[in-house]
Amino acid sequence: MKKINKLLIANRGEIALRIMRTAREMGIQTVAIYSEADRKALHVRFADEAYFIGPPPSSQSYLQQDKIVEVAKQCGADAIHPGYGFLSENAVFSQKVRDAGILFIGPSAKSIEIMGSKLAAKQAAMKFGIPMVPGTEEAISDIPKAKQLAAKIGYPILIKASAGGGGKGMRIVENEAEFEEQMNRAISEAQSSFGDGSVFIEKYVTSPRHIEVQIMGDEHGNIVHLFERECSIQRRHQKVVEEAPSSILSPEMRKEIGEAAVNAARSCDYFNAGTVEFIMDDQMKFYFLEMNTRLQVEHPVTEMITGIDLVREQIRVAEGHTLHFKQEDLILRGHAIELRVYAEDPANNFLPDIGKLHRYVRPQGNGIRVDDGFEQGMDIPIYYDPMIAKLVAFAETREAAIEKMIRAIDEYQIVGVENTLAFGRYVMLHEAFRSGNFDTHFVNRHYKVEQLKPAGNEEEEKVAMLMAGIIDQKHRKASEDQPAANGNHGNQWLRRRTYGR
Repeated sequence: MKKINKLLIANRGEIALRIMRTAREMGIQTVAIYSEADRKALHVRFADEAYFIGPPPSSQSYLQQDKIVEVAKQCGADAIHPGYGFLSENAVFSQKVRDAGILFIGPSAKSIEIMGSKLAAKQAAMKFGIPMVPGTEEAISDIPKAKQLAAKIGYPILIKASAGGGGKGMRIVENEAEFEEQMNRAISEAQSSFGDGSVFIEKYVTSPRHIEVQIMGDEHGNIVHLFERECSIQRRHQKVVEEAPSSILSPEMRKEIGEAAVNAARSCDYFNAGTVEFIMDDQMKFYFLEMNTRLQVEHPVTEMITGIDLVREQIRVAEGHTLHFKQEDLILRGHAIELRVYAEDPANNFLPDIGKLHRYVRPQGNGIRVDDGFEQGMDIPIYYDPMIAKLVAFAETREAAIEKMIRAIDEYQIVGVENTLAFGRYVMLHEAFRSGNFDTHFVNRHYKVEQLKPAGNEEEEKVAMLMAGIIDQKHRKASEDQPAANGNHGNQWLRRRTYGR
């Protein structure tokens, strides 16, 4: 077993802060990396040390594998936590970290590689008898052959990129006449997005629920599941609202899908935190979708209903400890709902927005959690994911959690950028959501832009922006009157900045 004393977080924003807070509680020093766009970011100010890593584009900063490993070696970090996104599911990076003698807080490179390919993941999971959506078992590019298989499976079918995610390289084909065009588009998009044009075909489930199961394993062969999350409220195949537990699973179904998730993890000798994703049809049959070999954005709802700090467990597993709980020790308590608060305009097809947070006031109170990486006066950068925060409401029942979420949305004040708070309120009030009778097509079937409640009073917003402008001017004047601090970073990407606790 190896004790971690210093942890580098190879990420930014709210997830970097979230990891740092647990690390600090464990007595572990934290190291931030940052791009030019994140010089004043909260995660940089919170860390014990921070290192400039490159220009704003992630390809020149947060995706610079060798540079990040070098920073970790130079500052004496024992471990690297990749968070989610960026390099979190990169098998090459995972191996580079380990080859440098540094602990990687995540699964093995082998597990990442297997589950990083949807086809390899399906083949591994099939050996454990996990239900699969009918479809091809290997990549296919022969269009006439693919067309024959599609006819055998039965339309509608889904063409999916093997190496993809987030809806890229994915095409729904309703009939044979449009098959060839959609097949070519899927291959082209997969190639341009992931550098891998491999695609496969499977039956399209017309009214799917997106159910995922959190798993945790150690390096001694112990694997448990921490119940499921319902993630069916999506836009552009990406989640916006998540909740735990799902409102439609019986205890028997929960046990069955949980055991399937554990078996999926065993199929690739998995350890650390991971999520096994399933789709469920209108007959309550579930099918393996994929496995995400990292911490999920929506992990807070699982933490709320289990009382388990997943980041703490990740760190303990990386240090070599066995899990300190067994499956029978885990008890499902209450209900939690998460709204991803994006800088997007829900009245304009969720178009991303950028700008200054002229007013930013978080909701508070019992059962409310806000994971974010911003404060009033900061800018939403154009270079990264537009998520501002994760707003979580927890209560004894689902109904109470919904009402608590509505109250929190109403208290949340964001002025300066368009955001998804009004959309979240719309979802919470909609009968389909409240009754649990919804699927991944909620936005297409139910969402009406004209029914959005205005985000706030226009006059109040104008006053807030005016006051913010005055304050910003004062801050600029004060900074101009002060001598330069910390030197000029310029291109010195390996410059240390230390902050007191």
